Amino acid sequence: MAQITLLVDGASRTVDIDDADAPLLYVLRDELTLNNPRFGCGLGQCGACTVQIDGRAVRSCVTAVSSVVGRKITTLAGIGTPDKPHPVQTAWIAEQVNQCGYCISGWVLTAVELLERHPKPTDAQINDAFKGLICRCGTHSAAVKAVRRAAQQA
Repeated sequence: MAQITLLVDGASRTVDIDDADAPLLYVLRDELTLNNPRFGCGLGQCGACTVQIDGRAVRSCVTAVSSVVGRKITTLAGIGTPDKPHPVQTAWIAEQVNQCGYCISGWVLTAVELLERHPKPTDAQINDAFKGLICRCGTHSAAVKAVRRAAQQA
């Protein structure tokens, strides 16, 4: 058993872990009791488990917890507040993107990273960023509209 400290959504959190190679997703959900990100495929292929590590969207189900010690971990809950939502969150609501919301971590955190890198992305850049994300409700076109809206707000 080892103790590690993670910086999650701006707060330092210390947890006991049995396995340094345990997926970050399991530590976030089971040890820190965060309800996002979510378990989807367990293979890094769907995006439901997405978090940002130092501003880059990564799949937490295939990221060893030991590899993120000392790095900034941001979950969906860490990008905005109810009083001051992130522009992507505002656009998501305005475009009524999500139906069930299970996959929202992947889509929103990927959109946030995209807009940081490309404040006025082309449709090709948006579609490329969203490759590998799965929404079983089929809200892909609404997500693209939300990214366009968020880019206009900036």
